[in-house]
Amino acid sequence: MKLLHTSDWHLGKRLEDFSRLEEQQAVLQEICEMAEREQVNAIIVAGDLFDTFNPPTEAVDLFYKTLKRLSNNGRRPVIAIAGNHDSPDRIEAPDPLARECGIIFAGYPNSVVPEFELESGLKVLQSEEGFLELKLPGIDTPLRLLLTSYANEFRLKTYLGQENSEEELRTVLQEKWQELAEKYCDNKGVNLLVTHLFVVKKGDTLPEEPADEKPILHVGGAQVIYTENIPNQIQYTAIGHLHRMHRVDSQSCPVYYSGSPLSYSFAEANQKKYVLLVDAEPGKVATVQELELTKGKRLFRKRAEGVEEALLWLTENPECLVELTMVTDTYLTARERKQLSAAHNGIITIIPEVKNASEFSGGNKKSIDLTKTMEELFTDYFRHEKGQEPNDEVMKLFTEILAEEED
Repeated sequence: MKLLHTSDWHLGKRLEDFSRLEEQQAVLQEICEMAEREQVNAIIVAGDLFDTFNPPTEAVDLFYKTLKRLSNNGRRPVIAIAGNHDSPDRIEAPDPLARECGIIFAGYPNSVVPEFELESGLKVLQSEEGFLELKLPGIDTPLRLLLTSYANEFRLKTYLGQENSEEELRTVLQEKWQELAEKYCDNKGVNLLVTHLFVVKKGDTLPEEPADEKPILHVGGAQVIYTENIPNQIQYTAIGHLHRMHRVDSQSCPVYYSGSPLSYSFAEANQKKYVLLVDAEPGKVATVQELELTKGKRLFRKRAEGVEEALLWLTENPECLVELTMVTDTYLTARERKQLSAAHNGIITIIPEVKNASEFSGGNKKSIDLTKTMEELFTDYFRHEKGQEPNDEVMKLFTEILAEEED
């Protein structure tokens, strides 16, 4: 069977004040066309379906229209789980109607999908908390799915019956996954793990979480999960959360983040975006093909020496979104800013870098380097105010505050 793995759609997300809805429409249409062209048998969407708990109406409309098209009237099931940006209740709310279209939602790690059967041949064969077995239309081989939606560490342990346990979350999860795998996942079906957690290969450097992303690895969040915690019966692991397509491991089974379909921050500038085509059959390691997505605007960080250089580059690169750093002898005038804005409608922010900033501040004040990240600026401020470096706990709390959404 052929499976398409995607995640982190973040529908409704903006880049500063710039709407990305048209780009999201274009890239989701591209994903639908890929599914049809490759004759995919099922779609996996591994969390962060929306960008906020209460997404705008147009994002919700786009979401359901896309899933309906992907499901092909129930002939191609879509299995979507909640990520850390999603409201589990909102994700599961339309579940009875969605099932009639072949769309299956799991908002919580202990969600149970009711048994049902469609005229297309799609049928739930077995189901319990965190597990689902499907009969796909036209295919005799069953598809088994271990589903672990996002929840913080306390809730995950509660769902797993370990609320008072001091045991590490990864150990508790491994035991639960192993129990399900031994019960259901023999070599007569295709066995997948689908999750929205931070998964790494033990000993590897932790990859950075996306800029402007609600971090999973923060105070009160879920701890890192190792690939060695994945049961041996699993033939492919589909993960959401990181926005860069990333192969975590491939020794025992391929473990992949599919990444987001669009670049959502300038930390993702120049990144290529993908969906993953997974070819799987019983008893064999799945093979993975990376299908590049071409829709959506490219994000660029451009550093220009003077207004003339900036204007020339902007004219030559009209179809992109830009973080423009302007290196000048003096501060930009209102007229120069107006020139830049008129030359390009995709300038998201202009960062001034004045060569002789001290001359314009009287030489007594230290200039603020606006090219630094918020975390770096906070560290500078803390050092200035307290005379020492902020410790790890303070930095984690600051990162968590940055990620909190406004009411």
